[in-house]
Amino acid sequence: MQASAPPVPKGVVVAKRGERVPNMQLRALDRTRVELPAQYSGRPVLINVWASWCGPCVKEMPALEAFAREQGANGVQVVGIALDDVDAVRAFVERTGVTYPILIDAAGPADAGVRLGNPKGVLPYSVLLSADGLLLKQRIGPFEEGEIAGWARD
Repeated sequence: MQASAPPVPKGVVVAKRGERVPNMQLRALDRTRVELPAQYSGRPVLINVWASWCGPCVKEMPALEAFAREQGANGVQVVGIALDDVDAVRAFVERTGVTYPILIDAAGPADAGVRLGNPKGVLPYSVLLSADGLLLKQRIGPFEEGEIAGWARD
């Protein structure tokens, strides 16, 4: 019960609400490098940090996929960051048909979730970024069907 996440390493910037998220480089499933948040600037971004072994993460994926499809080319962009093995994530995406971008990072005290404001490392973890990369909202725990649109709008 007293367990806690390891301390955030010195020099790692943890995002705070109302501030710009730190720049980070992650890999896409095709192994290309993606600069976050720059790659997705110009539109709000819902980033969902998850893992294929996380039951609540897997349960919320259909709701995230439905929301992403509803948004089209001009709405909120949905991006997943899997703290997981790239092969496990590829298999998961193929099996479930997730179409929004999925990036990969290794879980640890300085992973993307930590840098996005979740130093305890609880999954799933979601953030909403403004079109210019400011951290607007944070959420620990899964979304239920139909609640994402209201959360992203309010």
